[in-house]
Amino acid sequence: MKKPVCLFLIHIVFLVLFCSLFSHARPIPQTGPDYLKFVLNATEFPPEDYYDYIVVGGGTTGCPLAATLSQSYRVLLLERGGVTFGKHNLMSQDGFLSTLNDVDTFDSPAQAFMSEDGVPNARGRVLGGSSAINAGFYSRADPAFFQQSGVEWDLDIVNQAYEWVEEAIVFRPELRNWQSAVRDGLLEAGVEPYTGFSLEHVVGTKIGGSTFDGSGRRHSAADLLNHANGANIQVAVYASVERILLASTSQYFKVSALLLISGIGPRSYLSSLGIPVSYHLPYVGQYLYDNPRNGISIVPPMPLENSLIQVVGITEAGTYLEAASTVIPFVSPARAVFIRTPSTSPLYLSVATLMEKIVGPLSTGSLRLASTDVRVNPIVRFNYFSNPVDVERCVNGTRKIGDVLRSRSMEDFMFREWFGARNFRYVGPALPVDLSDFTQMADFCRRTVSTIWHYHGGCVMGKVVDRDYHLIGVGAIRVVDGSTLTVSPGTNPQATLMMLGRYLGLKIIRERKKGH
Repeated sequence: MKKPVCLFLIHIVFLVLFCSLFSHARPIPQTGPDYLKFVLNATEFPPEDYYDYIVVGGGTTGCPLAATLSQSYRVLLLERGGVTFGKHNLMSQDGFLSTLNDVDTFDSPAQAFMSEDGVPNARGRVLGGSSAINAGFYSRADPAFFQQSGVEWDLDIVNQAYEWVEEAIVFRPELRNWQSAVRDGLLEAGVEPYTGFSLEHVVGTKIGGSTFDGSGRRHSAADLLNHANGANIQVAVYASVERILLASTSQYFKVSALLLISGIGPRSYLSSLGIPVSYHLPYVGQYLYDNPRNGISIVPPMPLENSLIQVVGITEAGTYLEAASTVIPFVSPARAVFIRTPSTSPLYLSVATLMEKIVGPLSTGSLRLASTDVRVNPIVRFNYFSNPVDVERCVNGTRKIGDVLRSRSMEDFMFREWFGARNFRYVGPALPVDLSDFTQMADFCRRTVSTIWHYHGGCVMGKVVDRDYHLIGVGAIRVVDGSTLTVSPGTNPQATLMMLGRYLGLKIIRERKKGH
């Protein structure tokens, strides 16, 4: 029988009940990154130990937060998944789609879920979190994010935190065929000026950073643990936190989505599930957002390289344009007579995608529990395009995609038809013929909506946490991750979420040294 392990904070404030998900110990690689020296399977931990800080979730924010705090304090980092090292698909750019597709209920690094909107989605279940399964694009937040987020930011520390991340895991990508054409097409479509390679959020077309290096090897938030004080930190993997037990005095804790299971949330809702109420906080699970993604995919007349997001067009119309290309195996249609895929030499197909993501969004959803088992995905609804401003922004973005497709830079990706005509070969829906028809364009947005995996909210600033990320009314707990955001910070959030972990760690250390 699996035995829960209780871990006590140094001033005995919270008990965190966690257990290994498996009855047998899973080996941790003995060679690899330096941080593996302090990574252990949860089954190897003693039944009792003492820490200054416990960080729940070794994800995009949790890893830099734990690494930073370990410079001055003893830290335990708990991660429900395993490690990325030694897993080829996770570690390589070419394995991006395989990682998202090869999923299971309790073990895969990508944990798939379906929102009630009917849109498939995924979240990271591995050390490094979603930074270990994403497309690797790195770009800092837009300036408006810092003005409107409700936090009194120290921008000097913000820049220091970004630079710390960038020196460790961010690279300049080398553009090849499709990404170069999209860059040129964006400029022809009026997404100007061209700002070249930049990590800043600037209007126009730019090349952003990548967490894939020149050889296509992935670097994630887990790599930031290489900068931890190894004498002050332990990382438990395959460790699932079951709940937080509140005590009467104060200390610091970091959690994300297990508040409801721990009895922190709306009293009537928790009582209806038979969960004892620890603290009534009505907005836990509310104000949930996901930026809708819409776009087109084509089969080009020539082979293309695998390329994830490297170029972005930042418009002033509330939308961002990005692109990717991939090579996928061709599968013969069922009961095909004349097409037969060779068993020893499979056929592969290049597919190029041009997509847009709206800023915000303004449409809000919610999260509720499907089970009190922490391993089971919660039930989420994002209510895509329920706010008409989001629809207008999507129409702006998809029209701009149409402008790019009509550019000279895209001509090489068309097939030559009879009598000299050229056309794209679409995989899935094409844009409406009449881009000026708002009704048709809005219908395209609703009909083809998908995710770009930038969901956020559920524990938002001002409703669930205060401007220092303390849980309102329970100052001993801080929530530090994307669940606190009311808006996605710029084109892609991972840069700012990693910055946030480093930033808050530095702030806590400085405040404690000043005696706050």
